[in-house]
Amino acid sequence: MRPAAVLFDCDGVLVDSEPMTDVVVSANLARYGLDIPAERAGALFIGGTMASVGETARSMGATLPENWLDEVYDEIFARLAEGTPLIPGVATLLDVLDGAAIPYAVGSNGPHRKMEITLGQHPEVHARLRGRIFSRHDVARPKPAPDLYLHAAAHLGAASSECVVIEDSPTGARAARAAGMACFGYAPNGGGARLEREGARVFRRMDDLPALLGL
Repeated sequence: MRPAAVLFDCDGVLVDSEPMTDVVVSANLARYGLDIPAERAGALFIGGTMASVGETARSMGATLPENWLDEVYDEIFARLAEGTPLIPGVATLLDVLDGAAIPYAVGSNGPHRKMEITLGQHPEVHARLRGRIFSRHDVARPKPAPDLYLHAAAHLGAASSECVVIEDSPTGARAARAAGMACFGYAPNGGGARLEREGARVFRRMDDLPALLGL
């Protein structure tokens, strides 16, 4: 099915930011009494907001200060600013969508500042997304609520039932399903079962996506 629009998550779908973020969060939480290896932090917190990370960490025994959210974001932003690569194949995929005249947008649970730092390191891609990058701060509820993807679809003038979402987390896949949108789950290193359980069609390489979209 040729989609009316393609809606992308950002972290782990457009930019390879999650491994670095997981290391920062793991080191930060260790300072507050919660020892979680980066790999486990990634599996535990993927797709959520940093506010929800803080809530979960406190429930697991971390003694986080009141200003923890600002602190951890500062640490994450500093690390990501050192260099955040694009996911392989993203630029070519956008070329294909542009050639097919299919609009696209970004819907992320992360703040705008984070996307400015990560996507901003790739000016050609960032310029193509300008004005179509949406954060959970633009809507009432973050994923897994459908608000972000419904907001992005409305901005593009596309019916939700004709949109396709590209996600890498079960949380995001649930948001797509709640919005009535088909979802493709990007799982380059395996582990696609959690995405499949949320109704996503799993794929491994961005280069494979045009054919899956009928392009």
